[in-house]
Amino acid sequence: MKNLDLPKITFGIIVVNGEPFTRYCLRSLYPYAHEIIVVEGGHEDAKSVCTPDGHSVDGTLEVLYKFKREEDPQNKLTIVTRNGFWPKTDELGRHRTPQSRAYAERATGDYLWQIDIDEFYKDEDMQAVIELLTADTSITAITFPTRNFWGDTIYKIDGWNLRRGAVNFHRLFKWGKGFQYVTHEPPTINNENGVDLRSIHWITGNQMKRRGIYMYHYPFLFPWQVKQKTLIYKDEKPELCADILEWANNNYYKITNPFNIERHYWYPSWLEYYRGSHPKEVLNMMNDVRSGKITIDLRENSDVEKILGERFYSVKTTFMKVKNIWNIKYKYYKFQFSRIKNIPGRIKRNINRLTTHFF
Repeated sequence: MKNLDLPKITFGIIVVNGEPFTRYCLRSLYPYAHEIIVVEGGHEDAKSVCTPDGHSVDGTLEVLYKFKREEDPQNKLTIVTRNGFWPKTDELGRHRTPQSRAYAERATGDYLWQIDIDEFYKDEDMQAVIELLTADTSITAITFPTRNFWGDTIYKIDGWNLRRGAVNFHRLFKWGKGFQYVTHEPPTINNENGVDLRSIHWITGNQMKRRGIYMYHYPFLFPWQVKQKTLIYKDEKPELCADILEWANNNYYKITNPFNIERHYWYPSWLEYYRGSHPKEVLNMMNDVRSGKITIDLRENSDVEKILGERFYSVKTTFMKVKNIWNIKYKYYKFQFSRIKNIPGRIKRNINRLTTHFF
């Protein structure tokens, strides 16, 4: 298939302190990109992890400029910054939308594919998505199921939050004149008529899972990464994430509760071995880290090995999976029962209204 026949994809990234992922993420996207637009810098509640003028403190911006100079022969990369911090919220009070709009308003592709700097796809899956879009131009949005990694590429996370829908990420949207990036939480785009693209022809996460296509997400790979993320969440969402630093101290840097592994610490979560393969650039990154070419501390995972080696840990995780199903069903039937209990009252109120109206 000729490149002229392929859909033009704009990859949009917002990043602050993206190292060591930055160059590897860009390399993974470059062959499939019409353009890559990276919005660098923190919003108003990211001051604890930024320079005084709102930029990354780990060299991310310098890596972006170096990539532009040395690895962008087709001039695909656009770097967007501002002198100062980005606004935090949109009109709905949701976070990070102004940063996402900064790449959306510059997008010239047929599709807008949102990427976090620690998100990767296998080459064969990228090609399959492009073939899917080429074969069916009516598709307006795609959500991807995720595989989420913790501490190393051989450990993956599972838990109640993921099993209740958080495993699926809205990421790819049709794009065109008059389209609007509505909000970042969750990613939502309306067409020129103000219609949510996920209400038209949406390929869901479950549909992509059946095709065997996943996003590979590495949100807890390095201690530095977890440190700066938790500091941002603490200030960005103080009510929801009030105890997130305590969670990181007790269940990331060390593990005191092997069923409280994921940052949504109000839900049970756990670790499992991952025996599958990874995207090529992730393997390249980990090889460079382990060889010393890239300098960043790795997590020491002897505690993980001890936990996963325990005789009954897998039995307990199976119990937690079953308990999650029971908990969901319990809440559902409890809600339905409360509705049934209210039926006599609703009937009585309707009778009273009719009586008042006619008599």
